[in-house]
Amino acid sequence: MNVKFLIIPVVAAAFVLPPPVYAQSSTLEEITVTARKRTETLEESPVSVRAFTAAEIESAGIETPRDFINLTPNVTLVETQNAGNAFINVRGISQARNSEMSVAVLVDGVLMPNPAQFTQQLFDIQQIEVLRGPQGALYGRNAIGGAITILTQQPNDVLSGRLELGADSGPGFTVRGTVGGPVGDSETLKFRASASYVDTDGYIDNEFLGEEADPYKDVSARLKFLYEPSDNFSADFRISTSMLDTQALYFVIGAEVDDTSIPVRTNNAGVNERDIFNASLKLEWDGDYGTFTSITAYDDLEELLTGDQYDFLPRESSWLNGPFTGGFGDFVRFLTGDEVVDLSQTQYLESDAWSQEFRLTSPAEDQVRWIIGAYAIGTDRYISTGNQIDRGNGVFPVSKTPRASVFVDPTDPSPQLGLLVDAQDNFAWALFGEVAYDFSDAFEASLSLRYDEDTRENTTLTQPLYDPTGGIGITEGEVRKETWDSLQPKLTLRYKPSDEVTLYGGYSRGFRSGGFNQSGVGAAVPEPGVEDLFDEQIADTYEVGVKSLFGGGRYSASLSAYYTDFENAYFFFFDPTTSTQNLGGIPEVEYVGFELETNAQFTDYFSGYLGIGYTDSEIKSAADPEDNGNQAPLVSEYTINLGAQLRYPVDLFGGDGVYALMRFDYQKIGDTWWDPGNISKRSPVDLADVRLGIEVEDNWSLVLWAKNVFDEEYNTEFSPGPAPGSNFLWPAPPQRWGLSYIKRFE
Repeated sequence: MNVKFLIIPVVAAAFVLPPPVYAQSSTLEEITVTARKRTETLEESPVSVRAFTAAEIESAGIETPRDFINLTPNVTLVETQNAGNAFINVRGISQARNSEMSVAVLVDGVLMPNPAQFTQQLFDIQQIEVLRGPQGALYGRNAIGGAITILTQQPNDVLSGRLELGADSGPGFTVRGTVGGPVGDSETLKFRASASYVDTDGYIDNEFLGEEADPYKDVSARLKFLYEPSDNFSADFRISTSMLDTQALYFVIGAEVDDTSIPVRTNNAGVNERDIFNASLKLEWDGDYGTFTSITAYDDLEELLTGDQYDFLPRESSWLNGPFTGGFGDFVRFLTGDEVVDLSQTQYLESDAWSQEFRLTSPAEDQVRWIIGAYAIGTDRYISTGNQIDRGNGVFPVSKTPRASVFVDPTDPSPQLGLLVDAQDNFAWALFGEVAYDFSDAFEASLSLRYDEDTRENTTLTQPLYDPTGGIGITEGEVRKETWDSLQPKLTLRYKPSDEVTLYGGYSRGFRSGGFNQSGVGAAVPEPGVEDLFDEQIADTYEVGVKSLFGGGRYSASLSAYYTDFENAYFFFFDPTTSTQNLGGIPEVEYVGFELETNAQFTDYFSGYLGIGYTDSEIKSAADPEDNGNQAPLVSEYTINLGAQLRYPVDLFGGDGVYALMRFDYQKIGDTWWDPGNISKRSPVDLADVRLGIEVEDNWSLVLWAKNVFDEEYNTEFSPGPAPGSNFLWPAPPQRWGLSYIKRFE
């Protein structure tokens, strides 16, 4: 089905439909945010923040992190390889494989400990806030590029529910439901239970297997209890789970990132299974001196992936069977006795984390306001990555027990060629505080300060029999331990010359601790900047901004400009000779840019928005001097976000409160570079989403939607390969469309 025609009625809606009566009283929805861990209006908050209310989450069809990031200027997301590999880039500051996130992500106040958790289904969400710029002073570890706070819906005072049914062009279907209210006749204990089931065949063709490369099945659920026995005490308990089953490792190999002509042709469909469990308890006491908050959390993650190995082609077409194998193909043939040889791969990740935060917050109405707190997190992490001989029998999953080595049993259906294994025991703690002082009704100054210490201990568990590196220095049982620490200050000045205008400026520092590559790669891997250890990162940012409401509250505009000096930007490098995935460092990068965002409520029924983000990056000091002056990896030069929404009353179903819904969202992502050498640049990408529907207020709605309506073909990632022209490309989802029905119960 060609759904490009859906854009026509949305763009023309304001002109084709009878013009509604202009409403001078129409104003933008007042949005409150907690960017500074206090409640204040979006226009008053001296932070560059994009906020999504529950109403916009529903109207825009936000169901995954990709959906709200695509609506946020100067923020992009790279999704590649498997469900757990999604790299957020904020103002040029990005993450890469095997690194911590570039932003702190908090769900109901709980910091997400592992980046592999990020790409979950979003359902029953109350608000999302995307904060740009270092937020380490209040949000701590990984807030070097910013912070994302996600607040799930709280239990209601009365029993109510919501049911969503959907179908998509995969084909696939979606079922989501929520129910909540008082527990029995209790006036102090409430609950909210929500669940989501998504199942689709996928959208990207695997030409060789004759099926889709990206089928997706996700089962997620959440249960919350809220206990409020008095006006000054509350207990909020939440447990959630997510079980994902999809595929992985359907790369294509090409020379340029703009090449979208290469089909997926892996002979192994691949497996990607991810199980997540979270539990948290938030306790709050209100007293004369302020509010004391305790947040205790536990997170468990397991992710398994299997699939083809380089060059991701059918066995008979593998590079190992060509004339230029460098002898490796002949070596494998000698070991196995096979005429046709190929490789497959597996990876297993297991992570357990606990965390505890204590925070004391002074009353919001005081002239001097303060926050003091402490935070600690402990993480146990295990990861194994290995290759197998692909004999056409599929890939056999490996977690902690390798298959028979090819050197021991070359007749195994899929013998193990190598398996790199590491375990980490990490502990981090922090003390933080903030003081804000109102010199007058118009002028406020605030100072935040946080000290973080992060200790990481890495134990090499690779057995000599399974060492694929040729003895570069990997020793079973070797323990490496490092501690990184930093002070993260933030100074902010805010001036409000009127109720409609806010001016702000300041300085902030962000910190992200380092980590470990495989031991020995510093000497064996021929790539400048790649060492056995990748060091900590520091971002120093200077920012000024202005926010304004005008036109009687019908229009808003915000502009922020920033300069960031960044120490030790990361880049990813895969070395085929040692079969290692490595992070390299770029000693110094500078970022200069701005965000401009406007919103307009033209009438009671018609609204629109425009957002522009710009980031100019420059490598000032690189491990390879030839890279100096280049753009930093994974940085998009600019983003443009433009959209409009019409919610128009219609005379249907014999009553009031019936609306026709039309929404159009457009995103343009500018030139994007992928590696320090800038060997390939992706051209600008244009994406458009459309939604058309009907709504009976507080009862039900029916929406026809389309994503990537123009069917833009592009690759979401480019990663340098082992030889010129043999780079890793990850295809983006094509056009897809569907129908969604929502029914509310009270």
